[in-house]
Amino acid sequence: MAKKPKGDSAAKAGGDFAVGNGGTESRSDRLRIRAAWMYFVEQMTQNEIADVLGIGRVTVVRMLAEARARGEVKITIESELVEIAALERELERAFGLEQAIVAPLSAPGSDPIPAIAARTGSYVSDIMKAGMRVGVGWGQTLFSSLQFLSARALADFKVISLLGGVGVARRYNPAEFAWRFAQTFQGDGYLIPTPAVVDSIETKTALVERCGLQEIFQLADTLDAVLVSVGGIASATTFYRGGFLKEADREQLVEKGAVGDLLFHFFDRNGDLVDHPVNKLVMSVEVDRLRRAPVRVLTSGGAEKTDALLGAMNLIRPTVLITDEESARRVLAERAGAAS
Repeated sequence: MAKKPKGDSAAKAGGDFAVGNGGTESRSDRLRIRAAWMYFVEQMTQNEIADVLGIGRVTVVRMLAEARARGEVKITIESELVEIAALERELERAFGLEQAIVAPLSAPGSDPIPAIAARTGSYVSDIMKAGMRVGVGWGQTLFSSLQFLSARALADFKVISLLGGVGVARRYNPAEFAWRFAQTFQGDGYLIPTPAVVDSIETKTALVERCGLQEIFQLADTLDAVLVSVGGIASATTFYRGGFLKEADREQLVEKGAVGDLLFHFFDRNGDLVDHPVNKLVMSVEVDRLRRAPVRVLTSGGAEKTDALLGAMNLIRPTVLITDEESARRVLAERAGAAS
């Protein structure tokens, strides 16, 4: 087909991307669809597309030809993913992301965790390589992504847990996720064998300096990738896992403007850490260290985490965001409202 004239709007390209694989979407399908969207709807040049996707121009040409041959590009770009692709591009522009991955939901009220977890497992499987050092957080979304990882052996592969363990052995805890993640790629797991929150600065200093934890924290200075999620502050989930924080702590944090936590670092909507003792007593890697990793993947979603996601975009400055379509719309709407 001929390239659409610049006067045509993306809204008039109203069909769907018809991914001809019976509904199964691979990474190559996603790249091809993104390239087609950028070229035929956003009117980007092939060189610009190559820069954004991190591939060669020849590959872009080949993908565009394949999209036409498959019938995915006719008069419009057709796919059930057309709106998803638009959301991804809007998130990338709004927050300066290298990539946004938006998981579709069967209905607006659906639990977003399974969809986000599936996208997370697929993406992470693609980027894990031999010799990598990967720092990981914890939470239900990350734990649920384990079943979607493609297990394989990676030489000299290290996984560093970024947070101390919870006091009660439960399904969702930092040590369990880090260990199982390392096992998936037959790598070495490095854990922080302490409570998530300690009782004093002196205890924290002693554990780090005199109990052999310095090596683990030093590993965090040379991470190749970080994989984290965020917790919301509206629910009690964060506060009752492990029994370290109580309802009184939650109320104090809310009064100080906290909207969520990243590895028990509590932050406000602007992404600034709030002035509360827990931020000095948490046994987790500092956010400044996490920002040094060249790949920073933030995966999270849900109506109760809208403000937490907005704050986390400034706090961790992710290179990749993985969320669901409803969360993506809410975050974009909130950001637009704040800017107006």
